[in-house]
Amino acid sequence: MTLTVYGASLSPFVRKVCIALTEKQVPYEQIQIDPAKLPENFHELSPFGRIPALKDGDNVLADSAVILSYLERKYPTHPLSYEDPYLQAKVQWFEKFADYELAPNTTFGVFRNRVLMKMMRKECDDAFVEKCLQVKLPPLLDYLEESIQDNEFIVGDRFTVADIAIASQFVNYSYGDERIDSGRWPKAAAYVERLHGRPSIAPMITRETTFIDKVLHR
Repeated sequence: MTLTVYGASLSPFVRKVCIALTEKQVPYEQIQIDPAKLPENFHELSPFGRIPALKDGDNVLADSAVILSYLERKYPTHPLSYEDPYLQAKVQWFEKFADYELAPNTTFGVFRNRVLMKMMRKECDDAFVEKCLQVKLPPLLDYLEESIQDNEFIVGDRFTVADIAIASQFVNYSYGDERIDSGRWPKAAAYVERLHGRPSIAPMITRETTFIDKVLHR
């Protein structure tokens, strides 16, 4: 039975789940859900109305981190974490770093104001965007630069949920016409560029960019 992912493609949290399923080569169907206009029965899938939600047969889950943890155990082929307890914990740490530290700035700061507000024909909060870019993000990028060093991946020697979470946030950042400054953060910039070029991610970026350009007439 094919899994069903519920949520908007431009959500970095929905994208996390779709990337993971693609990497694991697990077939899935995606049903677009506008978080501002939830279907009446959506709370049966996600009690607090958040996206993404996942339906796998009779199993229903919400929250991207919970869903990815479930997928890792239910579909262990093409692993996206580690058996080693410390490495597994580091993967969880960097997933939280992306979801709780990067997201408020890359997605809810830059992307929300420069893309979503335009789609809704509302004003961009330029002051808030500037605070994200100049005050909030630089220390996070410093940490990412220090953490990645010359490694291909953020944890260990394989592509993991941690890389997915980080990559997905910077996809939204790029939709807001921002890139990591390669002069100031060369390792972080190269790392994110590598991730965005992966076969599981690049086609999503192409589709989503086409959609955004069409809606915003860019």
